[in-house]
Amino acid sequence: MAEKTEFEAITIGGGPAGASAAAILAEKGHRVLVLEREKFPRYHIGESLLPFTNHPLRRLGLIDRMRQSSFVKKYSVQFVAPSGKASQPFYFSSRYDADIAQTWQVLRSEFDLMVLNNAREKGAVVHEETAVKEFLRDGDRVVGVRTENKAGEIRDYTAPITLDCSGRDAFAAVRNRWRLGDPMLNKAAVWTYYQGAARDEGLDAGATTVAFIPERGWFWYIPLHDDRVSVGVVAEGKYLSRDGVRDPGEIFRREITQNPWIEEHLACGQQTGPYYITGEYSYHARHCASPGLLLVGDALCFLDPVFSSGLMLALKSGVMAADAVHEAMEAGDLSPSRFASYGAALRTGIENMRKLVYAFYDPKFSFKKLTDRFPEIAGDVTDCLSGDVDKDFTDLFKAVSEFAELPDPLPVGEPLTGENLVLQRG
Repeated sequence: MAEKTEFEAITIGGGPAGASAAAILAEKGHRVLVLEREKFPRYHIGESLLPFTNHPLRRLGLIDRMRQSSFVKKYSVQFVAPSGKASQPFYFSSRYDADIAQTWQVLRSEFDLMVLNNAREKGAVVHEETAVKEFLRDGDRVVGVRTENKAGEIRDYTAPITLDCSGRDAFAAVRNRWRLGDPMLNKAAVWTYYQGAARDEGLDAGATTVAFIPERGWFWYIPLHDDRVSVGVVAEGKYLSRDGVRDPGEIFRREITQNPWIEEHLACGQQTGPYYITGEYSYHARHCASPGLLLVGDALCFLDPVFSSGLMLALKSGVMAADAVHEAMEAGDLSPSRFASYGAALRTGIENMRKLVYAFYDPKFSFKKLTDRFPEIAGDVTDCLSGDVDKDFTDLFKAVSEFAELPDPLPVGEPLTGENLVLQRG
């Protein structure tokens, strides 16, 4: 029989969402357990921070550590046409105060370890190399998890609330059949790393570059420390695999030639490490919560990465989830309905970013056309792309709809409770 240990809260996953939620809960005095399948530091993609990521980082007490780190400072973003012609960099300082006008490009192995260690320092119990195998249930309520460690030992952990922070594995959404794709955003990506590739000078040395290729595909070009650059291509899978090509290295090398800026910047560098490939980027969980369970970060939703929203949403949702759980504990009420406002707030931001992603892939749309015709909404564009996603963007999307077909909000994200729970059981 599995040994059982009780906590006040469990987080499945020690990445940015799980570690940030655990840090806040532990700081508030709660006994919280983090269960992480891997041993940190570990590799992960998603390396560029948006300016508004600074808010959850500040809440976590990590801004000073970020400033003292080796991470490349990011002051701007630029776009490059398929011809290789680069736009003027957009500097965040033209819109924001110094406290958010500079952010970072991070090596995720180092960044994620920093965030996880912060949770440890604040009092969270962290078990690495421990895989969650299944939920423990009492009727419809999740009351904990069953785990297996690297030695093969089975152990049960119980808690009044479990936070699914399992990232793109989406532990709860997959097992509960809550995972909903976003067919218009069904892209694939191939990426790798270069040593010694070109980067611009001064403030532009840390700029994120989005370089377009035909068929609404694009490259990311992200300068990291130690003279390393993360570079990848995103497009429809059928475009990347055209002519029967399946090898990721061959795909990547072919696509380099589709943008002269990318080709020139990589020419002086040396490709290093493996080529990675992934697909089916975008998905949404139908529910944010059910009895004893709350979804956080990529376990709740993952959007196409063109605007680098992933890390910001993971950290932000981790902090929001911890605050919501703490308030629910203080009220003595952890019922799913307590998390309706949490789910609604996250979905508002996700839908705002999702609309801009849809516009980005519409062949009739460009940000230049948009701001040339509607110069008064340039600030709203900047705010949304910088991660200030909770604003009322009615005017922005009214203007965007002149150029692109925008999606209706998805009817997802509400907690599973009451009648919905009965229907799912049936």
